[in-house]
Amino acid sequence: MPLVNAKEMLEKAKAGHYAVGQFNINNLEWTKSILLTAQELNSPVILGVSEGAGKYMCGYKTVVGMVNGMLDELGITVPVALHLDHGSYEGAKKCIEAGFSSVMFDGSHYPIEENIEKTKELVATCNELGLSIEAEVGSIGGEEDGVVGAGECADPQECKMIADLGVTMLAAGIGNIHGKYPENWQGLSFDTLDAIQQLTGDMPLVLHGGTGIPADMIKKAISLGVSKINVNTECQLAFAAATRQYIEDGKDMQGKGFDPRKLLAPGADAIKATVKEKMELFGSVGKA
Repeated sequence: MPLVNAKEMLEKAKAGHYAVGQFNINNLEWTKSILLTAQELNSPVILGVSEGAGKYMCGYKTVVGMVNGMLDELGITVPVALHLDHGSYEGAKKCIEAGFSSVMFDGSHYPIEENIEKTKELVATCNELGLSIEAEVGSIGGEEDGVVGAGECADPQECKMIADLGVTMLAAGIGNIHGKYPENWQGLSFDTLDAIQQLTGDMPLVLHGGTGIPADMIKKAISLGVSKINVNTECQLAFAAATRQYIEDGKDMQGKGFDPRKLLAPGADAIKATVKEKMELFGSVGKA
């Protein structure tokens, strides 16, 4: 099945009160593990690519080629969107040219007028090409590709201004953070999320920094209109722990245990287990 934009899967998720997971890919093992798990669970899925990961994987055209090849070779039939995560204006344009089916333009660090202007232009391009587009208001805490945010809550009125431009989905800061959550984290601001949903109506909302948010908070966020949840750090931690265990157990020194296909297999299985756990929590299993 060819790549799809995320519009239909997210509208179904919003109406059905569940969320589609965006799982960031970092290499071949990541991509393969996520796609196989989505197929096994009959779940729609969004593959997220940060600008840094895109560069690491030899550019966006390489990523598109790898993903399209896997969809074909693995016989993937569930809906899959390939999405730029936290894209700059220039990055979004490059991904559109490379063949991504969805992009995010993160203009949250610009003044709202500039965010609106740039988002509006990209919405027009995406509409013309049949791609989905995500915009952001209010910063997500932590750091991603050099953009640092303290987790400020978005202004619901500004969210409405961006939503009215015709974006497919909206990421709004509600106290969420990229990476591990600190011990003094105050939790998500559900009052802010509720106010944003009241003003944006059927617009699917996006929760970034899905790693480490307690299950009850995830479920409450979904009930308040979150239809897309991003996960990256949790897969990285699971991959690292499984790989470390394999080496500490000396398995890389047994037979041909040093072969990368064997060395990376436990980590790939750990990613599958993490993605399965998240898809079950988000409620997307069986919804393809």
